Amino acid sequence: MTQRVDLATVMDRLAVDEVISEYAVAVDDGDWETYQGLFAPGGRADYRSAGGIEGDAAEVGGWLTRSMELFPMRQHLIVNRRIRFGSLEHDTGDTAHVQADYINPMRFAGHDSGSTAPDFVCGGRYAFALVRTYEGWRLREVVVREKWRHASDRQPAMP
Repeated sequence: MTQRVDLATVMDRLAVDEVISEYAVAVDDGDWETYQGLFAPGGRADYRSAGGIEGDAAEVGGWLTRSMELFPMRQHLIVNRRIRFGSLEHDTGDTAHVQADYINPMRFAGHDSGSTAPDFVCGGRYAFALVRTYEGWRLREVVVREKWRHASDRQPAMP
């Protein structure tokens, strides 16, 4: 590889990593407009393994808006990111696949015990598929594979 190709690959890795970080921040902050803007046209997400839904970014964004009201404190971490680049229409580097682990501590709404500790924690692995667009890298697919969860005995009554 030439030095120029190596630099382009590094820049793409940084750009893909930035999309994944923006995804985590958007979900934790409840910024559903930004969440939807991270997806390419036709992009989809699948949260079924975590008790959620599968659908296009707008549909899943609406579901997240409603379901995350139960958890006003969220701070999930996406770690161990493995990025692999692929090709689209024979142009190397137009797709990326990221496999990354996550841990997601959350706090239920209405817990006024004075503690800020999470009372629900889950973890698992994400599979992100990205595509290069004219606007930059965008999510084509997000699949959540929850592996475990732990909830305290002090769960609120579900509506």
